[in-house]
Amino acid sequence: MAERLQKIISASGLMSRRAAEDCIAAGRVTVNGETAAMGQKADPEKDRILVDGRALPSGGEKLYIMLNKPRGYVTTLKDEKGRKNVTQLVSELGERVYPVGRLDMYSEGLLIMTNDGDFANTLMHPSHNMKKTYYTWVTGQDIGPKIEYLREPMIIDDYTIRPAEVDIMDVFPGGAMLAISIFEGRNRQVRKMCAQAGLKVTKLCRVSEGPIELGDLKCGKWRRLTEQEIKLIKDEH
Repeated sequence: MAERLQKIISASGLMSRRAAEDCIAAGRVTVNGETAAMGQKADPEKDRILVDGRALPSGGEKLYIMLNKPRGYVTTLKDEKGRKNVTQLVSELGERVYPVGRLDMYSEGLLIMTNDGDFANTLMHPSHNMKKTYYTWVTGQDIGPKIEYLREPMIIDDYTIRPAEVDIMDVFPGGAMLAISIFEGRNRQVRKMCAQAGLKVTKLCRVSEGPIELGDLKCGKWRRLTEQEIKLIKDEH
């Protein structure tokens, strides 16, 4: 049965649907020896689909894990600067998994990784409004009004984001610790929001994504999601 290429690639567990679209746009995908085009369909049972010259994985066990990402690691699978990658932290799995969404190099906390493309799409697709909460340490003057500003709609990178939920966890001289919850998860969104409000982020840690919470998982460690956690995310679809 013919389906869109990005869906086929995602379902194979090689990468997320969004990453597959990027690969197609970059000319890294071929179908029966011809460079694929955006929007193209194929039949995985009949057509030979290659990404970077390699066939798609044949399937196998679906893996769902949670990593407490440390600072200093990137979440991109290919990094031209040779920086440490989160996949190094889960190499003992023996199977390839990819990050669902991103955390920038200087952020830490909850990062879900999987080889199930449909599951990843449930978490990442904007229409699902998956709530993400970050503990955010900020510094700046006149903290009170700036926190109120964070709760208002903002335009970030020419896009009007939904109002954030902002709770004050602690206040200290010259700064505060905030719990900021957002729904879009755009590139470096929390950092850009704080900068626009006149606040400097000194530490950023994602503590929950949808129904999944980081809990007491130690920095740099990972664990498999429970069956209940997997079901909770799938039920969000």
